[in-house]
Amino acid sequence: MSDPTETPNPKEDWTQSEVFKSPMEICWQFDYDISSEKLKNLYSKAKQNQWDAEVQLDWSHEIDPAKPIVGQAFVQLMQLPFFDRLSDTQRETFAAHGTAQLLSQFLHGEQGALMTAAAVTHAVPDYEAKLYSASQTMDEARHVEVYAKYIDKLALAYPMSPWLKQLIDQTLSADHFAKIMVGMNMVVEGLALAAFHNMRRDTTCPLLRALTEGVLRDESRHVAFGNVYLGQVLKDMHPDDRESVAEFAFLAVKGMADSQGGADGKKPRPMDPGFMLVLERAGIDPQDFLKALIETGAAGISGRLPPGHIHSFKDLMMPALVRVGAVTERSRELFKAEGIPVWEDVSVLESMEDVNTGDIVFPDGTSVN
Repeated sequence: MSDPTETPNPKEDWTQSEVFKSPMEICWQFDYDISSEKLKNLYSKAKQNQWDAEVQLDWSHEIDPAKPIVGQAFVQLMQLPFFDRLSDTQRETFAAHGTAQLLSQFLHGEQGALMTAAAVTHAVPDYEAKLYSASQTMDEARHVEVYAKYIDKLALAYPMSPWLKQLIDQTLSADHFAKIMVGMNMVVEGLALAAFHNMRRDTTCPLLRALTEGVLRDESRHVAFGNVYLGQVLKDMHPDDRESVAEFAFLAVKGMADSQGGADGKKPRPMDPGFMLVLERAGIDPQDFLKALIETGAAGISGRLPPGHIHSFKDLMMPALVRVGAVTERSRELFKAEGIPVWEDVSVLESMEDVNTGDIVFPDGTSVN
């Protein structure tokens, strides 16, 4: 049985590198005039808001991996009667490794964002967009750094969820930078932005809260970049090309919705192989666990988000796609056929983008303005 404080196992097969070819074009730009003041301002904010996680976060903070630290949903899960039947060691192992498995998805997703931001830098034709996407690449590198370091303190890294790997691979394999921006800046970042907000609100770990605040600040700029730049790109596109981007957006959202039990989370969701590994390390029978979840659902325990929490599809992802024109009349029919609502209210999305205007104060007293 796994000890939550044990030294991580030797590297497993899933950690080996993987290489594939991308059809993305690379664009030189020799006109260095800036034509978009919005992008210029966003790039200025990106420069001003850089932060050094190694210096500005208190990595000496001790973490108790046996306690649920990531948020409300995980706490509710461990309060199920099923967990009362487990030993203390099983509960502690599940808490540590379950948290590590969840945060590992942020880690892998941030590496995907690192690669997509670099691809956008190569491909966008506008000078100021190259500058901003280059700054985003640096942001994503920092995010990979902080989650890798935090997970190392907690337990060990877990494999990437297949649905997330497939979505990012499809995004990296897209034939136009607009599709890459849809896949990452709107779909994946929409999911991440909601998760970061909710985790910052709920976490009991000061270190995790501090690093999440820094990441959240960066991510809000990335979503804003998607709106500022992609909206004009799609507006200027030939209608056939715009439809191609809209279809890509639909497929990306559908893939994510299928993995999450539907856009509203009410459908059965596939069990993640990494989570199955968590159960194995905690000595929990997967069938017993699934049975307990089914019984809990029958008892009427609600999966709705608590007040103040953000819904990734309703509040961020779909409104962002609609706002930039990545949802067309034709693709609306595709969403309708799949039972995925096309939410359009941008109020929460805009408030998240306004995170840039506030101060984040780090444990050492420094701040990002």
